[in-house]
Amino acid sequence: MDPFARAPVGSTGLRISQLGFGAAAIGNAHVTEADAEATVRAAWDAGIRHFDAAPMYGNGAAEFRLGRALAAYPRDEYTLSTKVGRLIPGHEDGDAVGESWVYDFSADGVKRSVAASLRRLGVDRVDMLLIHDPDDHYDAALNEAYPVLARLRDEGVVSAIGFGMTQIPLPVRFVRETDMDVLLLAGRYSLLDPEGAHELLPLCVDRGVAVMNAQSLHGGLIAGQPEPRFHYQPVDPATQARLDVIRRVCDRYGVPTAAAAIQFPLAHPAVTSVLTGPSTGDQMRGNLAWAEMHISDDLWADLKSEGILADDIPTPARHREEPV
Repeated sequence: MDPFARAPVGSTGLRISQLGFGAAAIGNAHVTEADAEATVRAAWDAGIRHFDAAPMYGNGAAEFRLGRALAAYPRDEYTLSTKVGRLIPGHEDGDAVGESWVYDFSADGVKRSVAASLRRLGVDRVDMLLIHDPDDHYDAALNEAYPVLARLRDEGVVSAIGFGMTQIPLPVRFVRETDMDVLLLAGRYSLLDPEGAHELLPLCVDRGVAVMNAQSLHGGLIAGQPEPRFHYQPVDPATQARLDVIRRVCDRYGVPTAAAAIQFPLAHPAVTSVLTGPSTGDQMRGNLAWAEMHISDDLWADLKSEGILADDIPTPARHREEPV
């Protein structure tokens, strides 16, 4: 995997780095502003040039901290995405961090969200706007939020629009029913959960929708972090058994499970980039090392023979031999 290579986002003209920076973790309360800035700087120094944020992350803190860190770099040298669908009451001016957020997928809410995000980020534009987790708000997202984003794209205010979600059924509907450019899919196309390969990702290929893949590491679960969660729930026995097999195969080749997890999604022709969410510079440098690590083709073959991946799921080995 070349984490610095830039891949196209559908037909939008945008090209983003294959390894991207997810800003959720730098919005956490236990992360200091100095650590957040150092983490973004480590990403930049490593060559990362795509950054993703959202108002929800730290109730505005992630956007605010990311914007302050990126202010040191030329705006035309990186791409930036953020999200709509949540407002931070009392702090919509974008100048402060709030204590909570509320759902709002209305047209007016989207406009207010974009304006607040631009102020928090300290920029005059973002490259992508995504509708954020409208799981229980399908109609409002489709009929109110989406038309605003489509108009902003038509006017050239943003280059790409889409959705960011942690499930499969609704993204399938959105890809079928809208003219979206990009899908941020979190946790549903990974070594632990390759469900996205069955219908959603092939549909994205057919419709020309670029996929930014997030949560490949499942919050550190696959890397052996303490007290891990899987899809925000305690790890169930079936998932633990699957993880044990993945670790056994990776150990056979001396490869950290996290390296295989980060590199796996990019083999699919729908996937444009993989986002990781470090909270320290050391974590960022570790993610980069995993992304660049050489992995034997035999490892991917063994994951298939062990039943972790179906035979028709693309792997980095097959992707190199049979470019799509």
